[in-house]
Amino acid sequence: MTKPKILVACPVFDDVLAQLREHFEVTDNQADASWTPDVWAERLQPFVGALTTGANPVNAQVLARNPQLRIVANMAVGYNNFDVPAMTAAGVVATNTPDVLTETTADFGFALLMATARRMAESEHFLRAGLWKSWRYDMFAGAEVHGSTLGIIGMGRIGQGIARRAAHGFGMDVIYHNRSRLSAELEAECKARYVSKQELLKTADHVMLVVPYSAESHHTIGAAELAQMKPTATLVNIARGGIVDDAALAKALAARQIAAAGLDVFEGEPSVHPDLLQVPNVVLTPHIASATVKTRRAMAQLAADNLIGFLTRGEALTPLNTVTGRAA
Repeated sequence: MTKPKILVACPVFDDVLAQLREHFEVTDNQADASWTPDVWAERLQPFVGALTTGANPVNAQVLARNPQLRIVANMAVGYNNFDVPAMTAAGVVATNTPDVLTETTADFGFALLMATARRMAESEHFLRAGLWKSWRYDMFAGAEVHGSTLGIIGMGRIGQGIARRAAHGFGMDVIYHNRSRLSAELEAECKARYVSKQELLKTADHVMLVVPYSAESHHTIGAAELAQMKPTATLVNIARGGIVDDAALAKALAARQIAAAGLDVFEGEPSVHPDLLQVPNVVLTPHIASATVKTRRAMAQLAADNLIGFLTRGEALTPLNTVTGRAA
């Protein structure tokens, strides 16, 4: 019996790839080649399934050129590379990897918050440059984390994980803004209080972004929002590039309009706005919030299990849509 053909568009663990080969005829991209949108659409043409990352768009144009496609499994919880309505209309299943990265990403978000507030990257650069000659009372004095006010924009699984760490571990006053308010039970569990976006920006000592990317959330934080924040406040983005206007943020940091920022995601990544590289009061990491071996393995496995489940049994584990067209 001929095995279904799938494309694994990004490097993955060898044993996960071997597992996929048991079920499918696999074309891999272990060399991590990058493809233009046109080449990507062409590459897909022999395949009924694909394992992707955010670098691989699946939109109406790609779908029109690939009528054979039946499922695309993102190895990420975010899926702004997917046009889900277009995929649904075309009968293509979309999947992501929720839950398996929640706690690890929340850990990293809090680590980035602490590094930003306590000026860790800035002070390390100072030390490495050989500039540390003496101790001073005000040398790299940063902002308190414990007992301060944390404002979270986006209160899904990861936002709730950060809230629990902040409230229960560091005694922080947690406020949040979300498209919909959490249940009273979840608010109590997270010790979090719902406020308007404007109140959050004006009140928080630290602002954490964990909101999914969409047209509506594009530039959730821009020049106007940065102007509402305290001059002593910090901003941390572990959500998606495009949630923050990076150019406006660079200007605000250079002018010390806010104290500091920590960014794990960027507009147009892997490119980074050049002005962000020129300001000292920002911590920059290359989209690694979920990067532990255990978690990345779990993400790869769940993406693989979605492909196996749908293409062999007609059952994806974590579908983002329901389709009736190209059933398995």
